[in-house]
Amino acid sequence: MYELYPYFTNDGSVGLFSPEADDIYHSTYGALSEAYEKFILPSNLKDFLKKNNEIKILDICFGIGYNSKSFLNFLLDFIYSDTIDTYNIKNIVKIDTDNKNSNILHSCVRNNKKFKVFIHALDTDKNLALLSPFFVTNKKISKNNKLSFKQEKIERMLSKNTFQKFKLRKEVNILLLLKLVNNIDNEALEILANKKYSQFFDNDIIGLLQFLKQNNDNLYPHNKKLSFLHNIYYKYISFSYKKALNTLKLLDFNFKLNIADARQSVKNDNQIYNYIFLDAFTPVKCPCLWTVDFFKELYKHLDNDGMILTYSNSALVRNAFLNAGFYVGKIFSESADKFTGTIAVKNKTLIKHELSEYDLGLLKTKAGIFYRDENLNLTNEAINSAHKNEVENSNLISSSRYIKLLKNGKS
Repeated sequence: MYELYPYFTNDGSVGLFSPEADDIYHSTYGALSEAYEKFILPSNLKDFLKKNNEIKILDICFGIGYNSKSFLNFLLDFIYSDTIDTYNIKNIVKIDTDNKNSNILHSCVRNNKKFKVFIHALDTDKNLALLSPFFVTNKKISKNNKLSFKQEKIERMLSKNTFQKFKLRKEVNILLLLKLVNNIDNEALEILANKKYSQFFDNDIIGLLQFLKQNNDNLYPHNKKLSFLHNIYYKYISFSYKKALNTLKLLDFNFKLNIADARQSVKNDNQIYNYIFLDAFTPVKCPCLWTVDFFKELYKHLDNDGMILTYSNSALVRNAFLNAGFYVGKIFSESADKFTGTIAVKNKTLIKHELSEYDLGLLKTKAGIFYRDENLNLTNEAINSAHKNEVENSNLISSSRYIKLLKNGKS
């Protein structure tokens, strides 16, 4: 039986623990907050969307989809901007069950243009990806429940009170569900029906899944009245569902899910992406996705004005990006008042925070020796073993020695 290890992070969104990797999928301070602050806010998305109506995203290690969902959320906020009369839009959507008011709706949208979006999601865990639309995101709890599994590190890091900086629109999960509904299999359904996970899943989205499964020919009823509105249960979520369907009139949204080794998926891909979200487990846990050779492959798939964003501050990761041909900078979080990740680009002008002299010096120590995987087929164990040997046989100074010299005023 497939096991989940969920818990509520400090912003009311669900985080997961992986016993196999002995690592967390999401920061305990907030899974949704982390996605926004490390992948969405530093991406300059608003300026990009003002100039472009087509965007392609490669989401590496999709997991339960926070990075892609945060992007879609940001996009919908951009489309339905604060300058639009929200009341009127709600009423237009409410009465537009037979497509009579589509022209009015389109005229309310920023720049009156339709966005074309393609998200290519990569992961090795099919169940997590298929369950992504169902996880609760805006949970209002004053205190975390006791973990259903033993993990002292998570228990120590969880605060008593939750805080909510970002809120996910319900139609985001509905949009994802519409793209995944035909792939949801019996194993995923069994997990959704398991009572021990019930507090972590959105019952409304599960109910919508049941409706969609029963009415497969009616997945996109743009021109038909929704017969289920008379059903008391579905009446509760009818507005969000109709709004999601109307959003699809404004959004040419394509979603592709690959459950496979990300290295081979990228190697066999022919797309060029505007943004690449790299959200793998930490380098030591999953070195196969942090090698200079994988980064060289990513270089081929990044637009000239594109960005790769990752949470890692590792010297070896930054050095691998540099050796793969990228310009490298840092991601700064205003809320945390610190650097929280790395950005890799082909266009140097896109970098707001350059690597410091200290950062560049660190790359020349043993800490900057990067992973190698020339044919993109080595196991994590083989990559770590080869890297360990290279570090042990290197004449470079250690990072601790480098830091000590700096503290003593020596260059």
